[in-house]
Amino acid sequence: MATLRQLWDLQRAAYAVEAELIGFDGIPPLHETLQQLRDRTESFLGVFDDTGLVGAVSWARLPDGTLEICRLVVHPRAHRRGIATALLNDLDAMEPADVTVVSTGTANHPAQTLYRSRGFTPTSTRQIAQGVTITCLERKRDASPGEPPARES
Repeated sequence: MATLRQLWDLQRAAYAVEAELIGFDGIPPLHETLQQLRDRTESFLGVFDDTGLVGAVSWARLPDGTLEICRLVVHPRAHRRGIATALLNDLDAMEPADVTVVSTGTANHPAQTLYRSRGFTPTSTRQIAQGVTITCLERKRDASPGEPPARES
């Protein structure tokens, strides 16, 4: 229960920052209850430091084998320490996938920069509220971090 509570506190702090960046506080995990988080079916991986849980990533396998990154959160006190990169590195090693997908607020420039540096490219944008969009990104296995994915001819 203690770890679950730390994860809940972590994601509330992290999504509050994203809400500020994108100008929208209706991000579903920001309003998720402790019970709703407990009931989630995705897998989680976390990073702890001497203050507790400072970062986490969750994922799910879609029926076609695609790996979906469901959430990637870093506590604001731990920003710019490489935690998100480390979590994504561990996820890539643990769960290799031909295709990996993720979505984030279009105006969340730090997240956009991180995913693009790892070979993700935008596939679509959808409006979630007036003036607020989410960008969906995808990476194919042949895309190495820092390199654009191979294009089909």
